[in-house]
Amino acid sequence: MPYEITLELHRDGTPYGSVGERCGWLLARLARGVDEARQGRGAARRWTDPDDRFPDEEPDSELFSFRYRTRMGLVGGGELRCQLRTIPVWQPAPGRWRLIRRAYVEAWGSTGVGMRAVLTSAELSLFMRGLVHEAEGCLEGRELERNPGEGAGTGETR
Repeated sequence: MPYEITLELHRDGTPYGSVGERCGWLLARLARGVDEARQGRGAARRWTDPDDRFPDEEPDSELFSFRYRTRMGLVGGGELRCQLRTIPVWQPAPGRWRLIRRAYVEAWGSTGVGMRAVLTSAELSLFMRGLVHEAEGCLEGRELERNPGEGAGTGETR
């Protein structure tokens, strides 16, 4: 399971920023949490549409926020974050408002330029699984015995 990874953000093939040092366990845990919420586990079951189900119970909250920090603790180099937002959508046929939830994934580069994607829980699950899969691919062939998969990100302690 990835643990000590840093995400290198690229935009159109150009380096954009570096974020999230040691964020692998959080990414893996969140990917599992999104999948469980989509299945209707926990408080997420109150949302009838699986695309509106996310692991956080709060209506508008932050699922993650990764920034680059230097060894001196200075912030710079980029940011990647995901916030949940509840959005009212008018449905003309029944003549009422319907609440939906979406994940706003935002990336900010070291130059201050930002990008945003608005994702359903299914799309966020694919995004998170892709990040975890890519990180695991980068770690292939390395000795991972010092951090076995049953520890990091599972809530278990050793």
